Amino acid sequence: MTQLPLLSLLIWLPILGGAALLAMGRMPANAARWTGLAVSLITLALSLPLLTGFDYANAGLQFVEKKAWIEAFDIYYHLGADGIAVALIVLTTITSVLVLLGAWGSIDERVNQYYAAFLILEGMMVGVFAAADALLFYVFFEAMLIPMFIIIGVWGGPRRVYASVKFFLYTFLGSVFMLVGLIYLYLKGGSWQMADMAALPLSMAEQTWLFFAFLAAFAVKVPMAPVHTWLPDAHVEAPTAGSVVLAAIMLKIGGYGFLRFNLPITPDASHELAWLVILLSMVAIIYVGLVALVQEDMKKLIAYSSIAHMGFVTLGTFIALGLMRDAGQTDAARLGLQGAMVQMVSHGFISGAMFSCVGVLYDRMHTRMIRDYGGVANTMPWFAFFFVLFAFANSGLPATSGFVGEFMVILASFQHSPWLAIGAATTLITGAAYSLWLTKRIIWGDVVNSQVAELKDINLREGLVLFAFAVGVMAIGLYPKPLTDLMEPSIAQLVNQLTISKLTGP
Repeated sequence: MTQLPLLSLLIWLPILGGAALLAMGRMPANAARWTGLAVSLITLALSLPLLTGFDYANAGLQFVEKKAWIEAFDIYYHLGADGIAVALIVLTTITSVLVLLGAWGSIDERVNQYYAAFLILEGMMVGVFAAADALLFYVFFEAMLIPMFIIIGVWGGPRRVYASVKFFLYTFLGSVFMLVGLIYLYLKGGSWQMADMAALPLSMAEQTWLFFAFLAAFAVKVPMAPVHTWLPDAHVEAPTAGSVVLAAIMLKIGGYGFLRFNLPITPDASHELAWLVILLSMVAIIYVGLVALVQEDMKKLIAYSSIAHMGFVTLGTFIALGLMRDAGQTDAARLGLQGAMVQMVSHGFISGAMFSCVGVLYDRMHTRMIRDYGGVANTMPWFAFFFVLFAFANSGLPATSGFVGEFMVILASFQHSPWLAIGAATTLITGAAYSLWLTKRIIWGDVVNSQVAELKDINLREGLVLFAFAVGVMAIGLYPKPLTDLMEPSIAQLVNQLTISKLTGP
């Protein structure tokens, strides 16, 4: 029996659905919304067999599809997913449904184009996680910039052109270096397959140059300090749905790139230069967390918060190298990588939820300034319940997903250096400070603004979106085992790869 090409369906169904919406031209807004939502729901349903049909004992790629694409250059349309990719693909399909449902009434102009852009973006992001050919990865990696550029530039705020151009230039210029690195690897090894690149022997000089080429692309995407400045501008100007996708999914592609390229292709250089990434991660966790404290715009605060929390992804990833090679602590290295991956999925739910909450308030008040609120709990009790829950999760409260990944990374960091762990643990203080202070100023207190006094609580549609995010936050927080079991074989295999040097010369 022929296996259904699940990964191709997950990539091309939303892309073709978006293209169909564009081809229809002017159409009733509700028809465009229902069409977009239906396509995303079907895509979500098709992604679930990735979980039910996944072989949890197999560390290699599954659901593999491989066909010749450009035979003259040995380029293949090669797709496959391991446990890490499956987790991120399913996160993408879930988030896409919630994004389109949440954006239902927020956009009234060119609705078919708006929903088409998100569907095409969904397909591109799934393509990034599913690509097993390096050039195919690069094509999806670059192509997804186009719909997000349009989303920010067309439906964004007053400074949308500035923010969209800055977003595009930062992310595009960084990835040019990655393309140069990939071309070098192809010319040296004669293959674009990511597995072949990972097996290719390289000298330390070659690995070092390639490490920085990949770092330039993925550090911008995470984003890491000091190339993080595009993110607050993009979040502030993007429509709510754009901010949700950007924070919940697109930032994860940077962390995913480190796992797929830096660690397996340049393991020796990654080990030697891990201190640099760890230092930049600590800057994000400590300094950027403090920057979040002084923000007056809700979106900016959450944007800086995202940078701080994503610092745990890069910290856990590169701590594993030191633990593995310097101390031979295999279990601790796996813990660091597991923590980084759990943090990626957890942050997807928490950041998506926080930006969705901002969108709910903005649709009613048309302001993101914290000073314009106060006493929202008096008029929107159900909204207040969800907002407080997500703020607690953003603080890293135990029993929420925000605690699990960060705790695993801190625990692994402690085995590498207690001082490093203490520095990382400061996020429990700063995270609680900016999250709870934000909650205090918006949710609690007396209603002093007449507009707040007239606010209506969330409706059924908004409640469904926030409830779905809450289920993800609590499920991972209370019982992360299904998620860690899904990723464990792939992480164990990666740790084993890190023990093997690829050096062939000076």
